[in-house]
Amino acid sequence: MQLNTLNAIAPVDGRYFSATQTLAPYFSEFGLIRYRVRVEVEYFIALTSTLPELKKIAGKHDNALRKLFENLSEADALAIKEIEKTTNHDVKAVEYFIKNKFDALGLGEFKEFIHFGLTSQDVNNTAIPLSLKEFMDAEMLPAVHKQMSLLSGLADQWK
Repeated sequence: MQLNTLNAIAPVDGRYFSATQTLAPYFSEFGLIRYRVRVEVEYFIALTSTLPELKKIAGKHDNALRKLFENLSEADALAIKEIEKTTNHDVKAVEYFIKNKFDALGLGEFKEFIHFGLTSQDVNNTAIPLSLKEFMDAEMLPAVHKQMSLLSGLADQWK
């Protein structure tokens, strides 16, 4: 990942990016945008098995929908930031981006169910803890276990 304004988490990212680059997928603006898209998409998928209006598409487009966040590019994130210039609202920009993607996927008739029953806080209060959990599972805990193993080995040597 190349450093830019979307994936920088602090001014030190320029000078010390080699030490912070593992944080970018989780805590950068690009990361937060990706997690917001993920929350919106997964919520919509859950709605397809809950709301009668969406039952006819339940399970039929899940893979294509998940690719919206799995394959989210920096160009997509920049498109969301461009939408945000008009909406002046970060989560609303994500919603409109997904609606545009629904049109491209031939799901335009269901796009009004994106963000259905949600507030922006619902999206953010799910996206941010999910990013923290995934960082802990993928990065932090393995690093702690590695250090604990090294310390345990040293303790055995020094007893």
